[in-house]
Amino acid sequence: MSLHVLTVVVAVLYLSPVTLTRAGDRTEGTPGPSYVAAVYEHRVILNPEPHVPLSRAAALEHMMRNLKVYEEQAARAAEQGAQIIVFPEDGIHGFNFSRLSISGYLETIPDPLTEDWNPCTQPDRHNHTEVLQSLSCMARRHQLYLVANMPDLQPCPLTSHPHLDPSQTPCPPDGRWQFNTDVVFRSDGSLAARYHKQNLYFEKEFDTPPRLEVVTFDTPFAGRFGVFTCFDILFHDPTVRLLEKGIRQMIFPTAWMNLLPLLTAVQIQRAVSLGANVTLLAANLRHDSKAMTGSGIFTPSTSIYHHAFHHPGGPEEGKLLVLRIPVLDSDWLATQKQAKRQEEKGGKGEEKEQIGEEGEAKGQGETGGEGDGEPLSASLPTRSPNPSPSPSPSHFISSMMCDPFSFVLLHGSEGQLTVCDGPLCCHLQYRRSPQGGNTELYALGAFAGNHTADGHFALQVCALVRCSGSEVSSCGKGVEEAESRVDFRLEGKFGTRYVYPSLLGSGMVVDKPDRIEKTTDGRVTMEHSGMSVGLVTACLYGRVYDQD
Repeated sequence: MSLHVLTVVVAVLYLSPVTLTRAGDRTEGTPGPSYVAAVYEHRVILNPEPHVPLSRAAALEHMMRNLKVYEEQAARAAEQGAQIIVFPEDGIHGFNFSRLSISGYLETIPDPLTEDWNPCTQPDRHNHTEVLQSLSCMARRHQLYLVANMPDLQPCPLTSHPHLDPSQTPCPPDGRWQFNTDVVFRSDGSLAARYHKQNLYFEKEFDTPPRLEVVTFDTPFAGRFGVFTCFDILFHDPTVRLLEKGIRQMIFPTAWMNLLPLLTAVQIQRAVSLGANVTLLAANLRHDSKAMTGSGIFTPSTSIYHHAFHHPGGPEEGKLLVLRIPVLDSDWLATQKQAKRQEEKGGKGEEKEQIGEEGEAKGQGETGGEGDGEPLSASLPTRSPNPSPSPSPSHFISSMMCDPFSFVLLHGSEGQLTVCDGPLCCHLQYRRSPQGGNTELYALGAFAGNHTADGHFALQVCALVRCSGSEVSSCGKGVEEAESRVDFRLEGKFGTRYVYPSLLGSGMVVDKPDRIEKTTDGRVTMEHSGMSVGLVTACLYGRVYDQD
């Protein structure tokens, strides 16, 4: 993700001298088949002059400095039993290149669907593949699956896709394709998968691939994984297409800039894991001046994550996260169960029983793994069957994430509110406990429309947010800290089934809601009580992909 100055003013994270690594909703002991995953948040070593072209030798010298760190972290992960490790987007080469200046960093990555290749054991098959060889040998040396991101050079027209119509996919003016690319290596060093990023974010050095790529790879320890990169997470292609293929284990290299109050890195990562009911292995860059931090290992029932706060002038360091998590690939689980049954019965081929998704995390289902959550206490006001907007105060418009949200303020220690924007109405029941007599202002917001700043996509969002000040104009602005504990039930009736729930507490604490419920008519409800920290944001983030 290139880092041009954003065309809008958004609140980024105010840095303080704290580093947060949390086990989140991590549970001890994983029932059923499991594996050990690792992600590394990398403090990328940058080219100080990315717009100046380098020779291949100079570019390699730069990349090998980052790869040295990768080698150290892969060794640490392997020592902790990791079977797969994910490194971030742009972590080897950096960002903010021009199309010309990145040329020294490019390698031509063969398509593993058409060619079996192990760069470590067959280094002479392709020229100028030193980075591929280094990653391959790293995976082979430490006996783990390894995912990294690097720039790829492909001839135009693409010889590996001769069926493409040149009239529909004209070559770039310089006669070559340049792609932002994820590569996956097996534990023996062979190249398992290659994915070209579909949704670029101001990356003028790269091309959008001429055809959509929906990329998966298989492992012997957890079955099938899907791959997508950074900005892809907000779009239908390829993310939802992977879900439609039944993929429930996702690899997510990213270079994510944190944007409060709705799109911080760990916030959106947790939201997608819960909303899509998937495992997400998310590796971000660490770069404080760009508000880049936030990585994690998320399943519908389990998580560990890291968000770094940094005092200016202090050290910026990477972070390795390792966690044992349940296998979610139902086909793999069924195969393993059948093999175990055959082994127990002496391989006599007994009649098969109906095989379910045993080994998956408890409570997983259409509701994102939250169906077993407890309801809020009886002291929370009960919403009337046909709620109407609170008569006081009247709603107001304020910008949040550059979108004009309709807001209504919370008043008193408890109550219920409704706010609507077009077809979307958001309902809130709340009980709050201000700490120390604070006068923090909270508002319930609704937005249904097209987001057009730094990307174009259709949204339906219900959000309970802490305002950054005492004026209504501060509602929707970014804030990290809060003191008020709020028990709530947030609900909306959405025109999309793709709704991603998030709950952000003071100090970038990502909580798991007590209960999430989805109904067939589009109603989504999120409940939570007993927060250990103040509430910053509670959000139901709906993506209306068919209106993009």
